[in-house]
Amino acid sequence: MCCESTAAVEAIRSRPYRLVRFPLGIAIDSVGSFGYWLLVTATASGTTTLHALDCRGRDRIVAAGAPPVEGGLAAAPSSFGRYAGWLIAADEGSGRIYGFGPGGRARVVANSRLPARGDVGVEAVGFVPRALGRHGTAFLSDLGAPGSPTSGSDSLLVVRAADISRARLRAGDLLVATESGAKTLALRCRRVCTIRRVANGPSNTHADGHITFLPRR
Repeated sequence: MCCESTAAVEAIRSRPYRLVRFPLGIAIDSVGSFGYWLLVTATASGTTTLHALDCRGRDRIVAAGAPPVEGGLAAAPSSFGRYAGWLIAADEGSGRIYGFGPGGRARVVANSRLPARGDVGVEAVGFVPRALGRHGTAFLSDLGAPGSPTSGSDSLLVVRAADISRARLRAGDLLVATESGAKTLALRCRRVCTIRRVANGPSNTHADGHITFLPRR
């Protein structure tokens, strides 16, 4: 870790982060493959640049000219097979799920094979934590978006731990939900990666942001 929280706040106030391209995704490297820095994808002209930012305003370009991604980001845990420690990114425009390695390589991890375009394709991601507990919950925001393919409801969608268990999900599995209808897939990577449909949201859901887990025993 690079600096204490108070120093980080002052650094952000005094030196705003300025990216060359339009930023579309953000995540913390909680695993350490990227030095525990803040990771930001910025996409323009059909390609993505992956930035790693520290709390003193230093910007390191990890990857440039990568495939376009637009949607959630998450650092893969150590149990995620060949992509352990990689940054996982969803792309609503193509329906693909990409991995970005710390050396700058970008690869297709899986293809959702669901409808894909702006405001429709895969959007939100989140890894099932180790200690979700019997009463843990997964949350996904449903944005009110009149005029979009789905209008949303300005509410939170909830998946209980019991439903996660019934879907045979394990710690370290990646959940990916589409923006339209919150069609939810589970991606598991060990020696090989497998993907399957595990849930659907209400048909008018306009899912946005990350899938966030709240552990509770």
